[in-house]
Amino acid sequence: MNPARTDHRKAIRVVIAEDQGMVLGALAALLEIEGDIAVVAQARTGKEALEAVLGHKPDVFLTDIEMPEMTGLDVAAELKRRRAGTRVIILTTFARAGYLRRALDAGASGYLLKDMRAEELADAVRRVHQGLRVIDPELATEAWGEPDPLTDRERQVLRLAGDGMASGDIADQLSLSEGTVRNYLSEAISKLGAGNRVEAARIARTKGWL
Repeated sequence: MNPARTDHRKAIRVVIAEDQGMVLGALAALLEIEGDIAVVAQARTGKEALEAVLGHKPDVFLTDIEMPEMTGLDVAAELKRRRAGTRVIILTTFARAGYLRRALDAGASGYLLKDMRAEELADAVRRVHQGLRVIDPELATEAWGEPDPLTDRERQVLRLAGDGMASGDIADQLSLSEGTVRNYLSEAISKLGAGNRVEAARIARTKGWL
């Protein structure tokens, strides 16, 4: 951050969340080069990101999807639930229409891929701040193809099962009965046409539904 160069009172205030420290630092440095953008906080986990956004109330929240504790999509959905007012941009390597649909459902105003140029990212921050929506053009054409058949709870249970967690442990973590967890897994496996929970999780991840 360079206060001598950027007037934080007039700049677009941004919080960045990214679990890889080198990438996080690079993103912050790239945006700070712009005279009208100020990075007011950086976070490496979903929970840190949520606390930073609620504490700093930035104009724009720029986040990766996969992070410890909460995903970027989880944070976006929670900000939407709380009507936080901060506009959200998802910046990810996941070029999958399923993730884009989930991001839009969570209230995100932007969905961009990490291979974009630095000047394009800064422009996207400005456009989202102005109330516009910015989406990677190739993904936009694919976004409304095959619909996601999973409910939020089925997705949550299947994600944990795909990570190798046993049904009893999933039940404890989500405050559900073990029978209910098995029912959710059975529904997810059936919907995805899979033979077991591992295959179901693999299919869902490939399509961007998990």
